[in-house]
Amino acid sequence: MIRRKKRSREMRGSRTHGYGRVGQHRGSGQRGGKGKAGGHKHFWIWVLKYARDYFGKHGFKRHGVFREWITLNLSDIEESLEDFKSGEEDGLPLVDLTRMGYVKVLGSGKLTKPVIVKAHAFSEMATQKIEEAGGKIIKA
Repeated sequence: MIRRKKRSREMRGSRTHGYGRVGQHRGSGQRGGKGKAGGHKHFWIWVLKYARDYFGKHGFKRHGVFREWITLNLSDIEESLEDFKSGEEDGLPLVDLTRMGYVKVLGSGKLTKPVIVKAHAFSEMATQKIEEAGGKIIKA
């Protein structure tokens, strides 16, 4: 904007710039309250437009229930067996996935070495492939 046409240029010499008594343009009263104040009153249209889900209850939490099963494929075990290995049992490497936070083993990929895998759950394909490779499964 051209500086000479600014409204503030017209207000030079005025003490309050058109806002009445000194201090009326200060504070949160000028903006309708602090934060979310007026959300159910004078800012209701703003809430409908930009923050529709701010008020009210939304669903519930099921404590002690797995929300999402953290899964791992056989191909991942095959690729990084040294990282997952947590000891040996009967001469075979033991992969304890319960310690690492994994819940279920899925059967995608190949398993070429015999391995003992410990987890909470196994898919049918994973069980079949582990046993075909000469390994064992342990359900925790």
